[in-house]
Formats: sequence, structure tokens, C-alpha cells
Amino acid sequence: MPRDPQFYRHLILWAWCAWALYWLVSSIGNKATQRREPLGSRLAYVLPLVLGGVLLGVRELPWAALLGTRLWPRSFLVYCIGLLILLAGLAFAVWARMHLGRNWSGAVTVKEGHELIRTGPYRFVRHPIYTGILTAVIGTAVCSGTLRAVLGFALIASALAYKLRKEEAFMREVFPGQYDTYRAEVPALIPFTKPRRSAGG
Repeated sequence: MPRDPQFYRHLILWAWCAWALYWLVSSIGNKATQRREPLGSRLAYVLPLVLGGVLLGVRELPWAALLGTRLWPRSFLVYCIGLLILLAGLAFAVWARMHLGRNWSGAVTVKEGHELIRTGPYRFVRHPIYTGILTAVIGTAVCSGTLRAVLGFALIASALAYKLRKEEAFMREVFPGQYDTYRAEVPALIPFTKPRRSAGG
């Protein structure tokens, strides 16, 4: 690993900040919300997402020193692999966001004139934004190599899995039949895998 690890930590931060800035700017002009999930339902995934982000982003947690335990040694090669995974994940999420257009929302909502998007990355997975974010989080955890980063990934993954189920319920109501067909043809998160069928469909 080069002598100035601070630069490499900042590089990861800059990548996430650039992605967040794009997300903020692209949210301008979204369609009006017709229906929104209850606050309690939203907090059920927002709070784990925030905690997971803290575990990933904060280098030292004085109240939980054990979480700083390294799971693999520092290596410039491992860092480069992690960074490439991170950038690929963010790029995939941006690609998905571009195709989703004005239908996007940070919460589980139904927009006025909501559309079922099946172009771009939506041909390969039903939730490509989550696929991209989880990939980017994996890359960040690889770069970190610590227990806290792995726990952060686990929290973020569980939060997005919960949100995914809520979104699917909304979409099946808005696009009855059509969304069931989509679910049968396209996997939820991992491209080129067989779609899972839930007990409800």
C-alpha cells in the first residue's frame, strides 16, 4: 500500500459524494406523489441504512473498538479491486436512475402517471439501483477490510431487502398482471439468475 493511505480513503469518499450529488440534482422535477408508504414503514429501512452508512464511513468508533478488527491485511491490489467494484456499482446505479427518470423516489411511493420501466438495466434486474448500491457497498467493504464494514453491508442489504418487498407490493397493485409477468421473467437483484417466486406470486 502506498505511503499516503489518506488519499485512498478520500478517493472512496469522493466517489460516493459525486454519486450523491448526481442523485440530488437528478431528483429535481420528479413526478408528483400519488401514494406514499407510512412513516413507520419508511423508518424501518431508513434507520438501518443510516447505521450501515456510519459503519462503512466512520474510520474509528471509540465505543466499539472491536468493530475495527481487520478481516484481511491491507493490500494495494485488494484496494484497487474494491475500488473498481465500488465504481462499477455506482455507475450501474446511475444507469438505472437515468432510465427510471421522473418515476424515481427515495421512499416507497406511487407517482402520478407511474410507468413500469423495462429498458436499460431493468432488462436484467427489477431493482438495478439496489444492485448498484449493494455492489458499491461491497467494494467499499473490500477496501476497508474491517468487521464494521462487513456489518455495515449486512445492515444496508437487509434494509434494501425490506424496502424491495414493500416496493414490489406497491408495483403489483399498480400494474396487476403486468408486474407478475415481469417478476417471472427478470430476477430481483442478481443479473442472469433465475427469478425467485415468492409464496404470494
